[in-house]
Amino acid sequence: MAHVDAGKTTTTERILFYSGMTSRLGEVEQGSTVTDWMQQEQERGISITAAATTFEWKQHLVNLIDTPGHVDFTMEVERSLRVLDGAIVLFDSVSGVESQTETVWRQADRYKVPRLAFINKLDKVGADPERVVGEIRSRLGAHPIVVQLPLGLGKAFDGVIDLVGMRARRWDKDSFGATFTDGPIPSAQAPAASRARESMIEAIAELDDELMAAWVAGRELQADAIGAALRRVTLANRGVAVLVGSAFHNQGIHNLLDAVIAYLPAPSDFVEVRGRDVSEPHGAPTIVRTIGVDQPLAALAFKVQTDDTGGQLTFVRVYAGCLKVGDAVLDATKGHLEQIGRLVRMFANHREDIRQVEAGMIGAVVSTPGAGRLGTGDTLCDPRFPLLLDAMSVPNPVIGVVVEPETEEDHGKLGVALERLAIEDPSFRVRTDAETGQIVISGMGELHLEIVVDRLRREFGVKARVGNPTVAYRETVTRRAEGENKFVRVAGGPGGPRGEYGHVQLVVEPVDRGGGYIYENRAPHADIPQEHAPAVEAGVTEAVERGVLAGHPMTDLRVQVVGGSYHPVDSNNYAFKVAGSKAFVAAANKAAPTVLEPVMSLEVVTPDEYVGDVLGDLHARRGKVAGITARPGVQTVACFVPMASMFGYATELRSKTRGHATHSLELDHYAEVPTQLRDPKRITRA
Repeated sequence: MAHVDAGKTTTTERILFYSGMTSRLGEVEQGSTVTDWMQQEQERGISITAAATTFEWKQHLVNLIDTPGHVDFTMEVERSLRVLDGAIVLFDSVSGVESQTETVWRQADRYKVPRLAFINKLDKVGADPERVVGEIRSRLGAHPIVVQLPLGLGKAFDGVIDLVGMRARRWDKDSFGATFTDGPIPSAQAPAASRARESMIEAIAELDDELMAAWVAGRELQADAIGAALRRVTLANRGVAVLVGSAFHNQGIHNLLDAVIAYLPAPSDFVEVRGRDVSEPHGAPTIVRTIGVDQPLAALAFKVQTDDTGGQLTFVRVYAGCLKVGDAVLDATKGHLEQIGRLVRMFANHREDIRQVEAGMIGAVVSTPGAGRLGTGDTLCDPRFPLLLDAMSVPNPVIGVVVEPETEEDHGKLGVALERLAIEDPSFRVRTDAETGQIVISGMGELHLEIVVDRLRREFGVKARVGNPTVAYRETVTRRAEGENKFVRVAGGPGGPRGEYGHVQLVVEPVDRGGGYIYENRAPHADIPQEHAPAVEAGVTEAVERGVLAGHPMTDLRVQVVGGSYHPVDSNNYAFKVAGSKAFVAAANKAAPTVLEPVMSLEVVTPDEYVGDVLGDLHARRGKVAGITARPGVQTVACFVPMASMFGYATELRSKTRGHATHSLELDHYAEVPTQLRDPKRITRA
């Protein structure tokens, strides 16, 4: 995982080549890599989907996922980190820690994934691994432990020094780095290597009591003892081993793979997996499943992909037990049995039929057209021992566009195509505007939706017109208010329809920004019987989705149902649903509702001579500069800017800097729209 263009796919390509999985080296620029298999990836030179593959290294079987670096496809990183046990984080030796580096690092923190750091591209002019290590410490809040030094930098980069074993390694150019030579550290670098080794041991000892005791006692520390301590530190997420190399020039990958085996966790390093009772899907994990092939099945579906035949591939990580062809397993998330007809092991877009997926492994379930019902985040388990595993965090879309089919035939195909794309990607949303009847698709950015529209045309043969992008605004409340509704429909007399009765009292109040929507039922059962409580929640939730000002979903608020009343004969779920919805609308309208807009975190890297133009343009876009960092020849501008003012920014930035500046953009938070901009014509629904 890494920022765009740090070298993830190139590194993956070298890993597959040196492990014997491929017989030639593919290149991103040529569209010939294994994991960039989509046509759009090959044309654009970027990764769009997370491609899973498997390889062997020194008698270990390794599952590897090459994730995208563009923030528009952050869901691919999210779902991958949910199921992987460890991660390699790549850093450009010149650019260092970039905006998306921070994003993926936070994602790994969320799932407590141990990491290795690989400072790549040491052959570039301006490579500065020491500065990158400093940024890992200062910007990511991590504890980097340098375990390798480079032999030269830039064009002089020639190999690496291993500080654990105190040996130098150089790779053979004629064999494309497949062979290498180990030898003593050159005398010119020996003093620096000795000092670096002492610093490494000190850094590990500060995080590991066992090594600290040996170090303080003055005992000679062998490579095995240092490696064991570094493994303990890595598995505990207390420190991050830092390696160096140049994937494009085929240097450093063997050491990186050895470090994966030596320091990152294997499935056997985990003792148990915890899940929740299916009857309490929002409760705390209380069910413990011991990890092992002889245990009841516990697996998580983390990625869904449309098959070439119109069927479905569902990628599954098995935590406990064994998933076998012919099994009837419980989809605990949806509450139905799933028949496993075919299993495959994936090698990017190629597959190999297998009979079972054991604990610790990743495989894919193949479903025939029309039969696939598994979704992202679904738990598969033994029907006799049900449990729910934690799913994954799904980011909310920030931009939407209207899609209109060109012909009647396209109209029929569009709905099917969008449904399949939405199943594949939970961060992509589809809805039909209740007022206009238009189909609105929403996603994480302009590139995200551009790829979706391109796939509609290429994969599904749908010709569609796309409207101008619109911002995914939200609504919220700014103060506490109470609301009440008594829905009463009088009976129609003898033989006529029965009456209906539902009465709900609730309170609405704001929560901290980013708190989302919180629903709490505190009404006594004597006021609202338990059988009608879900109907009240459904009514309130639907009203929250509709909003009360401009039709935007509401967020950052808490709704507490505090009371009501019922009729022993006339009360039903419909009446309570309507009462709940209307009570919420009444309370929200009294709670000073307002409109929120997505504010993006923007990072622009520009040559010195264009800084003034970049800053002037950002000011015109309502941007607030958070800081400027200078590096040789370039400056990095960190800024917060409303999404509404960022459409077409990439083109404008290229124009102002003659194509020399780059930028990255991601959602940071929602903020209140300034009063002067609250024109309903400007704030269209997305």
